Amino acid sequence: MASERITSMQVAQRAGVSQSAVSRVFTPGASVSRATRDKVMRAAEELGYRPNVLARAMITGKSRIIGLVVAYLENQFYPQVVERLSVALQDKGYHVLVFMSKPTVGDVQDVMTEILDYQVDAIVLASVSMSSMLAKRCHEHGIPVVLFNRVQDDPGMSSVATNNHLGGRAIAARFAADGHKRIGYIAGLEETSTQRDREAGFRAGLAEAGLDLAARELGNFDYGQARAAALEMFAGADYPDAVFVCNDHMAFAAMDVIRSKLGRRVPEDVAVAGFDDVPIAAWPAYDLTSYRQPINRLVARTVEILMRRIDDREALPEHVKLDGELMLRGSTRNRGET
Repeated sequence: MASERITSMQVAQRAGVSQSAVSRVFTPGASVSRATRDKVMRAAEELGYRPNVLARAMITGKSRIIGLVVAYLENQFYPQVVERLSVALQDKGYHVLVFMSKPTVGDVQDVMTEILDYQVDAIVLASVSMSSMLAKRCHEHGIPVVLFNRVQDDPGMSSVATNNHLGGRAIAARFAADGHKRIGYIAGLEETSTQRDREAGFRAGLAEAGLDLAARELGNFDYGQARAAALEMFAGADYPDAVFVCNDHMAFAAMDVIRSKLGRRVPEDVAVAGFDDVPIAAWPAYDLTSYRQPINRLVARTVEILMRRIDDREALPEHVKLDGELMLRGSTRNRGET
């Protein structure tokens, strides 16, 4: 037979305090004296008490849970996001509940009902977007939504992202400075803001240098599709001498094809640049030049916005873009000024 569940009243009796004092001890941020906290924690440990988080959520209307929706855990950038966002929110007394979704716009609807069932205090959408209908539904439920590494035209949703346009321009300028003339691009999912802004910035940077895009293929942020795109782009004799790949995950696929499948040299035959600067980019096997997303600053600003909007449901949405940094490595020639 299962043992009887210990209640907060039993802890209060053992500690010689009120039940409300026990509740305050187990409520992050609540005011309680050090002496009371020590007595309650000692009694709780002796009795084996753990607070019922879900029951408290039903009473207070606050679950202290943030729903995080992601779609690309195979892309090494997003496991970092999950880890660092979880740690930062835990420091604020919150926990992250991760939901998986499809990457296309609006497909978050598949998990939205489940998210709302958990009475989350806020939602972070990383690598996915939300329809205006779903955004309105969240607003009606009083649930703030923050887009992470995405932007949308809907002004009602806060967003935190890297300046993807600036990153694309920086890579174009690097290729131009290195003397490249025939330049290719492997795109991500067409409907995403990251893909759109990185390509727009890249094309703008090429135009500033008097260059144009010589080849374009679609990788859809998928390793297998990026391999096929690279094979199509580089199999012929008149292949590009440089390629910007919309993220590192696909850039690794392109490099694998260029070197192992086609026997071409990087960067002597083809210079390669990616975007994100995930840890593997610095490994000697790839040594990939990449535009680094400022992940710690992105997470910090996301948490700031979440806390502000949870505390004040009428707070205005914020739209943040942060500059990253181009990390030069051996996959590009890196001649002249850096």
